[in-house]
Amino acid sequence: MPIPERVGIISRLLLRENAYRSIRDAIVDGTMAPGEKLNDAELAQWLGMSRTPVREALARLEGSGLVVTEPGRYTIVSPLDARIARAVQTVMAAMHELAVREAVPHLSVVELDAMREANARFAAALRADDVDAAIASDDDFHGVAVRASANPVLRAVIEQYTPVLRRLERLRFSSLNGRASVALHDRIITLCEAGDGEGASAAARDNWLSLTEVFELDAYGNLST
Repeated sequence: MPIPERVGIISRLLLRENAYRSIRDAIVDGTMAPGEKLNDAELAQWLGMSRTPVREALARLEGSGLVVTEPGRYTIVSPLDARIARAVQTVMAAMHELAVREAVPHLSVVELDAMREANARFAAALRADDVDAAIASDDDFHGVAVRASANPVLRAVIEQYTPVLRRLERLRFSSLNGRASVALHDRIITLCEAGDGEGASAAARDNWLSLTEVFELDAYGNLST
């Protein structure tokens, strides 16, 4: 039988993914501020594409808590909400704990070296007060175990909700004890190398739970800045 033509389908999927990642990154890095109104026509013009993939991207972003939509009225960048952030933090700590537990039996020397290299970049970025580099290298560090776990469901959940925490880390990065994170990363690597899946996974959980100091509420229940 002839091979079905799929170019159009692939093109649409790529447009939708590009729109999602571009808008997500702009929200996480603060280019699009909390409470800012999002217009799909303006976003489409910015991205150089039709409004359809933009609308699909906004629906996906709403699912991960980065935008809020009132049908027929508005779509805005989600306000910072400490309660939501705490809920996401709990889930992410559990997901990374599971990722490391599943990854440990499969980690190679090359992957352990990649974790060390990412943590070295993370430490250097903290010393240089380079928030972008710190977040990127932290993602690289944790991404080694997530990929090695070979668990696609776990990976999808982590990818969906990590931006919620990264957004807060960026805005309040100076309040984090970054050097403690470097030390926790080193501990995770040491335990992984020793084949201690339970110890390494517990250290990964503690690493993500150490973000608690970011989520401070004011007297009205809003995230303080």
